[in-house]
Amino acid sequence: MKNIGVQLYTLRAEMKQNLQETLEKVADIGFKEVEFAGYFENKPHDIRRLLDELGLTAPAAHIAYQDLGISLAEAIENAQLLGHQYLVNPWIDEPIREQPDGWRRIAEVFNRAGEQCKRSGIQFCYHNHHFEFVPLNGELPYDILLQECDPNLVKMELDLCWITLAGKDPKDYFQHYLGRFPLVHLKQLKRLPTQDFRVALPFDQVFPELSEVGPGVIDWKQQLSLSLSAGVQHYFVEHDVAKFPFDSIQQSYRYLKELNF
Repeated sequence: MKNIGVQLYTLRAEMKQNLQETLEKVADIGFKEVEFAGYFENKPHDIRRLLDELGLTAPAAHIAYQDLGISLAEAIENAQLLGHQYLVNPWIDEPIREQPDGWRRIAEVFNRAGEQCKRSGIQFCYHNHHFEFVPLNGELPYDILLQECDPNLVKMELDLCWITLAGKDPKDYFQHYLGRFPLVHLKQLKRLPTQDFRVALPFDQVFPELSEVGPGVIDWKQQLSLSLSAGVQHYFVEHDVAKFPFDSIQQSYRYLKELNF
């Protein structure tokens, strides 16, 4: 595999404590790409210099939903400086999602953000969890986003673990919405919890089932073959609650480097 990166949210505590040492360890493992989830009060100029010194690139970064308004201009400026090709919203608070026509309102916000990003040469994306696949008035929120968002302005960073947890097949989305998924997140499930897919599982029931990229519920040879044919450009390993984050990302990296498909 080429373009194996790491979502630095996995290392958020380490990033907050010492960003430079964290990125040095990431580079030592062998990663060439990183996806930021905050800069932890470090200046973008300093981060860019460090990335260049370590031979790292940062094709993407996560951005909070509340920063898709006035603050978006600054995020775009930082993205251009740091070489981000993608700005990704990874989370929407529940009160916003639960508003009347909440997901269609969200799609409107995404289209506006996507248009502003596009003018500056940046692609806007959305990253899913599992609640986007829980039916709402007979519709799936994820489907609403794909249908209501302009495909040129808003693309998706598909988390292959969360969509699997939701009981959906990534293949269906890769094939039906070809070209909408330039980025994916990779982590494994030890097992599929018993659940009613009409409701979202509490996160405290999900987190114990997450694991590094490796053997488990997800068939990586199948999923990665599908993602390549679907036009995925970047693959970021992630573990939301890794007990030993550096060991976790190293294990995922080694597995992917040795995987033949």
